Amino acid sequence: MASKTVVSIFLILSLCAATFATQGVAHTQTPPTVPGFFLPGSPIDLVKCWSSLFSVEGCVLEISKSIFSGKFENVQAACCKAFSTLDANCWPHMFPLNPFFPPLLKDTCAHIVPGSPTHT
Repeated sequence: MASKTVVSIFLILSLCAATFATQGVAHTQTPPTVPGFFLPGSPIDLVKCWSSLFSVEGCVLEISKSIFSGKFENVQAACCKAFSTLDANCWPHMFPLNPFFPPLLKDTCAHIVPGSPTHT
C-alpha cells in the first residue's frame, strides 16, 4: 500500500516538473503558426493540454490513481468533463507510456457525463 502511495507521489511530482519545464521551453520557442490552423508535426503545447485538467481540483490526482489502479470510479464528473475537452492530439504527449489509457478514460467518462463524446 505504501509503495503505491510513493509511486503516486513520484508520478505527480514528475508530471509537475515536466509541465513546468515544458512551460519554460514553450515560452522560448514559439513556432510560426497560422491562427486556427494546426500543422502536422508541429509541437504540441503540453501546458495547454494539461491546463484544463489542472483547473479542476484533484483531477490530475484522480487520473493518476486511475492509471496505476486501472479503476475509473475515482474520476469525478468535473474531471471527466475537463478530460473530454482535450484534443486527441494531446494524448500521445500526455500519456506516452500508456497509449490505451486515454481512449478507455474517454469511454468511461461518456457514461459518467451524459452527452460526452466516446472515443472512435
